[in-house]
Amino acid sequence: MARVFCIPGIVFLTAALVLSFLTSISLPFLTALDITRTHFGNGVLQEGSQGMIELRFGIWAPCYYDVKEERTCAKAGHGYKVSISNQEKTANVIIGSSWTRGLAIHPVATGAIFIALLLSFSQHTTMTLISSLTAFFAAFLTLIAFAVDIALYAYLKHQVNKLPDVQGKTTTSAGFWMTFVSFILLLLAGCTVCFGRRKDRSSGAASYPASSKSKKNIFSRFLKN
Repeated sequence: MARVFCIPGIVFLTAALVLSFLTSISLPFLTALDITRTHFGNGVLQEGSQGMIELRFGIWAPCYYDVKEERTCAKAGHGYKVSISNQEKTANVIIGSSWTRGLAIHPVATGAIFIALLLSFSQHTTMTLISSLTAFFAAFLTLIAFAVDIALYAYLKHQVNKLPDVQGKTTTSAGFWMTFVSFILLLLAGCTVCFGRRKDRSSGAASYPASSKSKKNIFSRFLKN
């Protein structure tokens, strides 16, 4: 593949891999890289047992912050659920595991990005085509992951607003936007690798007639002699 297209494609894939990998680690291991969070101005009860002013949702676990800003993260696992009650215990909402189970697609997308990055180092035209297709496939998986993030954010916001006398503000977080940036980078990488392959094919097609013409000129000289 043409070097002018090869290097940017590798850079885009590397950046997308780093962002996707960090997002996939998420809570409870990287506490700042959650998907969405809710800040409760007047506090709520989590599982009806402890006060909570902030709730963060990660790929593998939720984390709670109490009034002293001390963090407590649940045990890491796939598909967790969270129960929230108001201070008076008159209302309760549950964020079920069906809304968090889909977050596991993030590491799957990361694996696809890694494969696309490895293939992008090849100079063979067939391998570059496969690399481009793999990058687009990784972008598709990342888009699905981003859709899951949006669904979780919207549902969390809706559920929190159902609680009476609760001043909850739900926002997107770092992991949410890192997934979006990864998706854009993967689209750029796929297009860059694809354009590089087309340039190589065009260059090869252009050189063929030139070589044929030079051979014809050589033979014509012998015929004249």
